Amino acid sequence: MQKLNFPDYTFRFKNSENKVAIFDEIRKKFIQLTPEEWVRQHVVRLLLEEKQYPKLYINVEKTIKVNGLTKRYDAVVFQPNGDIFLLIECKAPSVPISQDTFDQIARYNMVVKAQYMMVTNGLNHYFCQMDYEQEKYIFLPDLPDFKKQE
Repeated sequence: MQKLNFPDYTFRFKNSENKVAIFDEIRKKFIQLTPEEWVRQHVVRLLLEEKQYPKLYINVEKTIKVNGLTKRYDAVVFQPNGDIFLLIECKAPSVPISQDTFDQIARYNMVVKAQYMMVTNGLNHYFCQMDYEQEKYIFLPDLPDFKKQE
């Protein structure tokens, strides 16, 4: 798999039916390794190891309804009160981050109402804080650490 713009992490892999799978610490199972999953697993490790987000607050690939359509978000981080702190959209490294990507996460965020958003293709990362009063997002240089939440 391609080297990504993340710290180096150690992952567990297995081969099954000529396909490689990677162990997902959140879902507690092996997932087929695709380029997007490679990015998603790096994001999970970033949240756990660099940002110190508790594993029990992280949720990966769950279904939501957006304008009556069933969609799946890549990952979210909950706050202790159950609100969504962070919404994450992952793309494969070959997929450029475009306005369409931001439009997609913005549509998802109309449903989940996260405080922060992250968009990444593993090579380029974008972090935003939501300003719901002004109806805009503010780009940030990095994600806040978990311990800095109020």
